[in-house]
Amino acid sequence: MRFFEPGLCSVTFRSLSPQAVIDLAAANGIKAIEWGADIHAPPGDLDKARDVAERTARAGLTISSYGSYIFAPDFAPEDVTAVLETARALGTGHIRIWPGHRKRSSMDYSLAERRKATQALANIARRAEDYGMTIGLEYHPHSLTDTLPSALQLAQDLTAPNLFFYWQPAPGLPLADALTEIAALGPRICHLHVFAWLADASRLRLGERADYWRSCVEALPKSDWDKTAYAMLEFVRGDDIGQFAEDAVALRKVLGRS
Repeated sequence: MRFFEPGLCSVTFRSLSPQAVIDLAAANGIKAIEWGADIHAPPGDLDKARDVAERTARAGLTISSYGSYIFAPDFAPEDVTAVLETARALGTGHIRIWPGHRKRSSMDYSLAERRKATQALANIARRAEDYGMTIGLEYHPHSLTDTLPSALQLAQDLTAPNLFFYWQPAPGLPLADALTEIAALGPRICHLHVFAWLADASRLRLGERADYWRSCVEALPKSDWDKTAYAMLEFVRGDDIGQFAEDAVALRKVLGRS
């Protein structure tokens, strides 16, 4: 069983200020925040990133990662530079990116399109290595990690030592299938995104899926990731602060941090 600390993705509360997100995290036993690039830490706004970093540190929290919205191969070189510089201003050495075009199924790619996307991801990993940073690929529906075979093909084609995978279950994924994914990708998994969604994307209390998540965490094999790993809450029922507090308790229990 791998050791995970409880974290929070700031996109869970896009409507809140960075300080409000920090206060919520600190009050509920969260150890780290993944700051999202869409609202709280826009790429290229280095002054804001430094301010967010200072506020996070003052609260005794770590920045686990920078949640970018680069969709490889749909980016320009200057987009990658802005993300790398912003991550550095935040004080984090890990960046999350999306594998493939936005909202496109892996089944819809031609071989040439897939090669182009894979090469773009490899180029980003090389750029990140120049900054001493690691990359984590989002594991998400409608991307090149939306099926296990597609994700495993990426893992085979992308051998850069600084490139890893997040993991999260597709909404409604049966536990047996989740455990199969974890067993296959485990050595390359860095962090987890944790939520409780049904197949129709309706949200549950995390406590209703505590056994599911406990089984997943316990099944994770040893990873090549040698830094602190975080299981980060991402979205809660009703985007409700009270539900977040309840889910944070459930997450800590799943991770053995009651």
